[in-house]
Amino acid sequence: MNKENKKQIVAELKDKLLQAKAVFLADFRGMNVEQATNLRNELRKADVEYKVVKNTLLELASQDTDKSGLSQHFAGPTAIALTYTDPVSAAKVLSKFAKEQQQTFKLKAGILSGKLISVPEIQALADLPSREVLLAKMLGSMNAPVTNFVGVLAAVPGSFVRVLGAIKAQKEGN
Repeated sequence: MNKENKKQIVAELKDKLLQAKAVFLADFRGMNVEQATNLRNELRKADVEYKVVKNTLLELASQDTDKSGLSQHFAGPTAIALTYTDPVSAAKVLSKFAKEQQQTFKLKAGILSGKLISVPEIQALADLPSREVLLAKMLGSMNAPVTNFVGVLAAVPGSFVRVLGAIKAQKEGN
């Protein structure tokens, strides 16, 4: 790889790091082609970009970005997973794969919104419900007071009608 190719790779990688909402690093020693293909397919379904990159190029690309905190983990074979949309789904796929392939795939660290996160924090992120579930819960919570208010407003005329009915029945009974 010549110097111009390396500069181009670093520039592309830097651009991707700047755009990414979350970045995860993993050690993939011992993975076979089938395992790597399965992981790439699962990550692709979750809209996650997965690359194997030389540590020196990754370190150059991460300089002057909010992902520079990852540089302490650039040792040994390094795979990088970049997500531009939903960090939770990326963490779910990576954590599940790491549990299934404990001997060959190990998470190293991650960056979420500029903050370095450890492997246990990645696991905690993976345990969160998906974005769609969280949005549905939030909308349900926001909708509940309105629904209750409408129920109270609807009950007032009904109560009034029942009181009038009771008064009418009482007067007819006398």
